[in-house]
Amino acid sequence: VQLQASGGGLVQPEGSLSLSCAASGFSLDEHAIGWFRQAPGKEREGVSCVSTVDGSPYYADLVKGRSTISRNRSTNTMSLQMNNLRPEDTAVYYCAARYFAASNYTFWGRGTLVTVSS
Repeated sequence: VQLQASGGGLVQPEGSLSLSCAASGFSLDEHAIGWFRQAPGKEREGVSCVSTVDGSPYYADLVKGRSTISRNRSTNTMSLQMNNLRPEDTAVYYCAARYFAASNYTFWGRGTLVTVSS
């Protein structure tokens, strides 16, 4: 059972980036999914998630209107599209999954670094 995040890198302010997370050993379609991030010196915070069976996405205020979370059932991957990036978006981004009925995320990816800088 594994989650592998990718797609991080250096991007200029106001630029865009798409993060991807591949699941192996289990089906993302049967789990709630989420993206989290941790900036240097700060605690990990939630960015976006799809926590219900009907698939309604949630976005934290810090990324609302600039991000889109999605999942691809055919490839068993989840993605986070981020636009209009700001220097304060610089962080290690983690993908995670949990059973719909669980309160805590069970599966975590290792994280991918996003640096927003000119």
